[in-house]
Amino acid sequence: MAPGKPRYRRPVLEEMRIRSLGVIDDAVVELSPGFTAVTGETGAGKTMVVTSLGLLLGGRADPALVRIGAKAAVVEGRIVLRPDAPAALRALEAGAELDEGALLISRTVSAEGRSRAHVGGRSVPVGLLGELADDLVAVHGQTDQQGLLRPARQRQALDRYAGDAVAAPLEKYAGAYRRLRAVAVELDEITTRARERAQEADLLRFGLDEIAALEPLPGEDAELAAEAERLGHAESLASAAQAAHGALAGDVEDPEGVDANTLVAGAHRALESVRSHDPVLGGLADRIGELGILLADVAGELAGYADDLDADPLRLAAVEERRAALTQLVRKYGDAEGGLGAVLEWAERGSKRLLELDGDDERIGELTAERDALRGELSALAQALTDARTEAAARFAADVTAELASLAMPHARVTFDIRQTEDAEGVEVGGRPVAYGPSGADEVELLLAPHPGAQPRPIAKGASGGELSRVMLAVEVVFAGSDPVPTYLFDEVDAGVGGKAAVEVGRRLAKLARSAQVVVVTHLPQVAAFADRQLLVEKTVDGSVTRSGVTVLEGEDRIRELSRMLAGQEDSQTARAHAEELLEAARADA
Repeated sequence: MAPGKPRYRRPVLEEMRIRSLGVIDDAVVELSPGFTAVTGETGAGKTMVVTSLGLLLGGRADPALVRIGAKAAVVEGRIVLRPDAPAALRALEAGAELDEGALLISRTVSAEGRSRAHVGGRSVPVGLLGELADDLVAVHGQTDQQGLLRPARQRQALDRYAGDAVAAPLEKYAGAYRRLRAVAVELDEITTRARERAQEADLLRFGLDEIAALEPLPGEDAELAAEAERLGHAESLASAAQAAHGALAGDVEDPEGVDANTLVAGAHRALESVRSHDPVLGGLADRIGELGILLADVAGELAGYADDLDADPLRLAAVEERRAALTQLVRKYGDAEGGLGAVLEWAERGSKRLLELDGDDERIGELTAERDALRGELSALAQALTDARTEAAARFAADVTAELASLAMPHARVTFDIRQTEDAEGVEVGGRPVAYGPSGADEVELLLAPHPGAQPRPIAKGASGGELSRVMLAVEVVFAGSDPVPTYLFDEVDAGVGGKAAVEVGRRLAKLARSAQVVVVTHLPQVAAFADRQLLVEKTVDGSVTRSGVTVLEGEDRIRELSRMLAGQEDSQTARAHAEELLEAARADA
């Protein structure tokens, strides 16, 4: 076999190693790709096998599971699968690596309660184990039996069995249902908070009117501040400009005075007369000429500034009044940091919000129309769901009934009761208003008539302990036939079954193992005899330390264990004969 090439067509859990978990000190559980039966005396630790697999599947880590005196419990699993299997692709996406076509998974639980998970040599979140488990293993145990007694779980089971026939309309229904709930909430909010919304609208109108009355412009506050500063110091600004102009261009009232322009002009003339004798001096003469031009320009601008400066006190008063009004707006609708810009932003938001509030009446009409349309759509989708469930229920019930015939209940009949509860506020299904929820309007309940003439009753009330176990096993086997998960773990679902019925249970599980890997924790020798591999969980007491090991039983050892399960005596000749007979019958049936 080439390295990395899977040994099986489907994913197979080859083995688990369990250390320091409950009564198990250190054990390796080697599983068959077909049917593996796990047996042992009560308290030996069979349940720890189920618990270990649960940890590998991302189950809750309970520090109480850690063996007394140990720092941590460790569970490791080896799953052989193809590189293109969904679980392999998801693991590779998380950075894991395959080991010669196998995916190695481990889970560590410390005595302090910390939990760690590794997949393919890479540390991963525990949640990834749960994702992988969806494609690898399905666990069916007594807890699942109790769950399936609830009508809500029975509806989920029926929907799962129906597949796309229910999934497609259910997806559409769920989307319409969520939208209807959102519309109903918004409609209720608008109608019940009308007074609060009217008060909010009045406050917005007042503020917007106050801002509109002033008509503020972007940046106006900064411009007015600069203008007020200039007008407040108009006289000193004019005096300074005139003095500077006189220094540059001269004062007409002092014709004898010396000004900068005259001095610069004199310097320029002095150099011009000799510039031809030295290029360096000529360059300086040019720069002095440029300086003269610049001085003339500045002098002209100073003269214009002094002439244009407005020292009107009325204008200053108007500017200050405008600034005070804008400051009042900033205090009410803006902030010191944002200034007038924050006021304008508030006005923009307020205008949009006012449009929303003023459009309440129109919005109420729109929402009411949408609600009515959605209720009509939900009515049609709910009816489609009921029809699809009714059709699937007939097939599901027929399949379970057929399985019961194989489990020594040949006259039992399973049916589904699909009904709706009337509700005046609900949606119409079948011409009458009924209660509806996120999964439709149907209440689903599994009924059992255990023998001819018996009235079908809910399975929780109409079945004995042994009958209930067989019904649940039949339901789970039907699921297994329609579910792509390749490995199934049954935890004592044969409880309450014995005799001929137990033989039929073993035979049915062996048949299932032809297309999937099956692991069964059982106390029935009739079931264990049909297994391809039998594992014995046994414990020994050494002082104060209890150890538990898992052994693969073959030949004489398997006969002894089956004898113990039959009569409680490994060496009973009658029990041994019966055990050998069971094994021969199982091999012949295969």
